[in-house]
Amino acid sequence: MRIAVSGSIAIDHLMVYPGRFAEQILSEMVEHVSLSFLADHLEVREGGVGANISFGMGRLGLRPILVAAAGVDFAAYGERLREAGVDTASVRVSETLHTARFVCTTDTDQNQIATFYAGAMAEAGRIDLAEVHRRAGGLGLVLVGADDPAAMLRHTATAHALGVPVAADPSQQLARLDTEQTRRLVDGARLLFTNEYESALLRERTGWSEQEVLRRVGTWVVTRGAQGVSLLANGGRRTDVPAVAAQDVVDPTGVGDAFRAGFLAGLAWRLPYERAAQLGCALATLVLSTVGTQEYKLLPSEVLARIGGAYGPEAAREIGTHLGSGT
Repeated sequence: MRIAVSGSIAIDHLMVYPGRFAEQILSEMVEHVSLSFLADHLEVREGGVGANISFGMGRLGLRPILVAAAGVDFAAYGERLREAGVDTASVRVSETLHTARFVCTTDTDQNQIATFYAGAMAEAGRIDLAEVHRRAGGLGLVLVGADDPAAMLRHTATAHALGVPVAADPSQQLARLDTEQTRRLVDGARLLFTNEYESALLRERTGWSEQEVLRRVGTWVVTRGAQGVSLLANGGRRTDVPAVAAQDVVDPTGVGDAFRAGFLAGLAWRLPYERAAQLGCALATLVLSTVGTQEYKLLPSEVLARIGGAYGPEAAREIGTHLGSGT
């Protein structure tokens, strides 16, 4: 199955604040917040949700097609993605703008405050997904991740018109989308990805109840941090997949992207959704143990050891027949 991943390409500026945000926020003043946090550590890394997901899939042996816009400074980043197994031929490179920037501060509770500058991402809507579909000889799935809102809506409409299944993953852009836009992204999706907070925000944005959402999508995948993942389907069917225990908690940035990379790889290998979620959870813990969204080492033996320890030898055996093969 050939999978296209649309979503941002960004340069991440990751800072660490050696305190708790909650101790600095006064409940009676939340409407007039004016705060500055002195960070004691900075890492500049390559990221962006589309690139992060594609990078993880490439490391798992697949060849995902990255559908995104980058800036005039993309050359070295693009080469690194290609070395990881990512098809970057459908990346639009701006002639004038720089690659998007993600500036994020994490406190000691792993809470985060972030700002995103779009930059070249504003040109993502000029990419024609139909042309990507033709070049690939047909797509089996398109993940529509956080990107320029116009691009997200265009890619969703094009995929539906082509009959290509959609995985809707609006994530950070839910804050920018109105009711009609959110409904258009979600309605008819084969898969819907959110974290626990985003699932509540999505219901508020759409005006739909959980069951109304589930009547419009195939499976709703809700990530719950240390509590694992829930797979929700119409009719009340729910499968809970526990998280893989993290050996070290260093930085949560990119954990959700790594989960999606593992989950989509599982789908490409025709694994059941529960197995795909288990692979995603194992990959997520690798990112949680490193600084940066693409700095983790993906050793099949280590991944399978984590899967076996969390879910048993049968899960490790089924996933291990594919891991690293790309088949």
